[in-house]
Amino acid sequence: MRYHMKVLIVEDEVQLCESLKELLEAENCSVDYVHDGVSAEDYIMTDAYDVVVLDIMLPGMDGIEVLTRIRERGSTVPVLLLTAKKSPNDKISGLDKGADDYLTKPFAPGELMARLRALYR
Repeated sequence: MRYHMKVLIVEDEVQLCESLKELLEAENCSVDYVHDGVSAEDYIMTDAYDVVVLDIMLPGMDGIEVLTRIRERGSTVPVLLLTAKKSPNDKISGLDKGADDYLTKPFAPGELMARLRALYR
């Protein structure tokens, strides 16, 4: 089944961002993307996204701070943290700060899509 999700990708690695955009668009998703935390907060709070894919290590403001700030401002958009930070403490922190899911890099594209579909449901 193909879903039509509106997704925001927040990723500072431009090549990975482009690859994610292609993957999501091939699955019938509408995609916006930004490369820093400050822009991410602005986009999340001013547009209606079905899901946000958020890196933790970002310039300007890290992903955990973005997550904390949008949750404090009342945003309930589902957020999947997609990051190279693999320790159990990183995962616990991200989920406790308001992430709905956590996936580490490198990842299987099929797993990412399955997780996004689950968040969208």
